[in-house]
Amino acid sequence: MKKKECIAMLLAGGQGTRLYSLTNKIAKPAVSFGSKYRIIDFTLSNCSNSGITTVGVLTQYQPLILNEYIGSGEPWDLDRADGGVHVLPPYQAKKGGEWYKGTANAIYQNLHFLNKYDSDHVLILSGDHIYKMDYSAMLREHIRSKADCTIAVIDVPIEDASRFGIMDYDDDRIITSFEEKPAVPKSNHASMGVYIFKKKSLVTELIEDEKDARSSNDFGKNIIPTMLKKGYRMCAYEFDGYWKDVGTVASLWEANMDLLVGKLELSDQSFKIYSRNEPLPPCFIGEEGEVVNSLVTSGCEIYGTVINSVLSEKVTVAEGAIVENSIVMRGTIIGQNASLRYAIVDEDVTIGDGATIGDENSGKGRITLIGRGMEVEGGTEIKSGSIFEKEDRDE
Repeated sequence: MKKKECIAMLLAGGQGTRLYSLTNKIAKPAVSFGSKYRIIDFTLSNCSNSGITTVGVLTQYQPLILNEYIGSGEPWDLDRADGGVHVLPPYQAKKGGEWYKGTANAIYQNLHFLNKYDSDHVLILSGDHIYKMDYSAMLREHIRSKADCTIAVIDVPIEDASRFGIMDYDDDRIITSFEEKPAVPKSNHASMGVYIFKKKSLVTELIEDEKDARSSNDFGKNIIPTMLKKGYRMCAYEFDGYWKDVGTVASLWEANMDLLVGKLELSDQSFKIYSRNEPLPPCFIGEEGEVVNSLVTSGCEIYGTVINSVLSEKVTVAEGAIVENSIVMRGTIIGQNASLRYAIVDEDVTIGDGATIGDENSGKGRITLIGRGMEVEGGTEIKSGSIFEKEDRDE
């Protein structure tokens, strides 16, 4: 097996409970984003653009759609004979399977995959963030600084800092403290959930952590604080680009809206975000159709009005319908004279004629959510901030 400088492990098994009905049937990294992408496209594309061509994708919750979407990895140029992308479900031992107990345990259960490749470093990633990042630049800094672990860091508003792992570091970017989701943050230097470890150091600490019955088996809560206490060399890598944790309905809506104002550029061919898309005809806009400051992709048919919105493939907006400040995912049909404002509509939804979803006074804090495959009867009024989904989550 050819020696590889660095391989990547992508954590993609999260349930995403704060996205409610959007993740009832699919893993969070498989949720649609930005008209023709899924969330996982960003980390996979980052790997490809950074020259990291061996990627293990650790799946767990509702993995079917995600596994089918990743496939051989061809859209991201990760269909390699020597490496490539590998989907890694929870490890099946002789005594039976065991769910991943935490982020660190997920990597521990896949030490056989790590040991399959002769690499010096391991890149740990989350599959539920929206950003473009050259991991090779971080890897060069990690090697130059002779760090056992390098953590990508971004400054966040201090009022949001308690949602993240927060660190302090000196002028040489040597980390001096780290605390996961502190009630009273000491700084606003937040972990992005992007780590590069020396493989030897990582394997040692994963084995030790697994022996500790009191451990949560989590990188932020256990592995990183423990390594810091033991005196490992831990460094921060400062990132100043766009990065968004889309773990809530509001943050997912905000990230899509950011595309419309140019905060995240997806048309840059030098660092392209790749995706798996079926061949479809171009978007059709009827004589009375109007699209204003919106992203509308292939296979859509627009006969009504779309303003400041993001529409995925094969969405139909009928005559007289208004879609404003909203996200509409694949295969959804919006009936005649229906109105949709400040909403996220999941895939394959039918909204009947004259239905009213949300209103112009909603705002980002009161996003209306319509679950996958729902049928909203004509004339129905759904108040802003509501969640309209099937009662039986397991059917």
